Amino acid sequence: MARDGFFVTGDIQLASKKKTAASSWVLVNSNGESTILDMDKYAIMRRVHIHARDLRILDPLLSYPSTILGRERAIVLNLEHIKAIITADEVLLRDLMDDNVIPLVEELRRRLPLASTSFQGQEEEDLGAQNDAEASEENEFPFEFRALEVALEAICSFLDARTRELETAAYPALDELTSKISSRNLDRVRKLKSAMTRLTNRVQKVRDELEQLLDDDDDMADLYLSRKLTRGSSSSSGSGAPLWFLASPTIGSRISRTSRASAVTIHEENDVEELEMLLEAYFMQIDGTLNKLSTLREYIDDTEDYINIQLDNHRNQLIQLELFLSSGTVCLSIYSLVAAIFGMNIPYTWKYDHGYMFKWVVILSGMASASVFLLIISYARYKGLVGS
Repeated sequence: MARDGFFVTGDIQLASKKKTAASSWVLVNSNGESTILDMDKYAIMRRVHIHARDLRILDPLLSYPSTILGRERAIVLNLEHIKAIITADEVLLRDLMDDNVIPLVEELRRRLPLASTSFQGQEEEDLGAQNDAEASEENEFPFEFRALEVALEAICSFLDARTRELETAAYPALDELTSKISSRNLDRVRKLKSAMTRLTNRVQKVRDELEQLLDDDDDMADLYLSRKLTRGSSSSSGSGAPLWFLASPTIGSRISRTSRASAVTIHEENDVEELEMLLEAYFMQIDGTLNKLSTLREYIDDTEDYINIQLDNHRNQLIQLELFLSSGTVCLSIYSLVAAIFGMNIPYTWKYDHGYMFKWVVILSGMASASVFLLIISYARYKGLVGS
């Protein structure tokens, strides 16, 4: 009984662990229909055929740089708040409660079913043009690229919007700082500069990932999921399609069409021009956003240089004022020395019956002090220590 009870306890603990490990995903299929799935990581790995290290990239609790990975049957996408897995016929999104993910789901539902819907309408209207329609559909944008385009457009628009908001707040603050240097304005600019640095790093990571993809044709070829599926179907047409091919009607139709047009050259299979044009478009957009941030950084640096010049000018003015005060103090000390000498309690024979001496001592002491002051100032101007 104890042994049986031990197994029951273990099953309960295992079930509780699975329940706690389950996470919510939003599934958007090729028809634009969205479904919320509560699945653990092992179910996700079996569904999209990826490894645990790839799924760990999408963990919101971990900090990973922006990444676009091409696997055998899926594209792992980690772009800021967009954490998705794209297959040949569906998209799985993480963090469905994020306010920035909800518009992405709506955009996927709106844009993904357009090509398939228009093609179905053509088939129903004219069955005689079926071959032409099939040829045009084979040349259309694959599902994974349409989903990838929506994700790239969303992240580029998101970062560009954050950049515009930062520009709207930064330029008036910098202009106000140049007109009035205060602790409040300095602290405001400091916070804006910190926000700009963080945003620049985020934009730079996305740009570097796109640039890395564009530089490697093999990585771009790994993103052609539909091509790999059709290639696998043509190689195994005699033994029948695998079970995971038959799970999607979209993939099944592509397989049937490809089996009729299996004479594809190696050059066509390795052609990545379609994806390269897509990535280049969004690379230019994200590069433009980075240029805006670079321009803003240069403006901040120019403002800092201007502020430093102003502060140096004020510091020089204070030094000049200190020089004038020190010179005046030296001259007054000479005048005080004369007064101290004549104020001593020492009997002088010439001090009596010479009332005019006080007037001349005062006049001559003042003239000597003023002469010394003018001599010091003239020497300072001659050496360039004070302005003209």
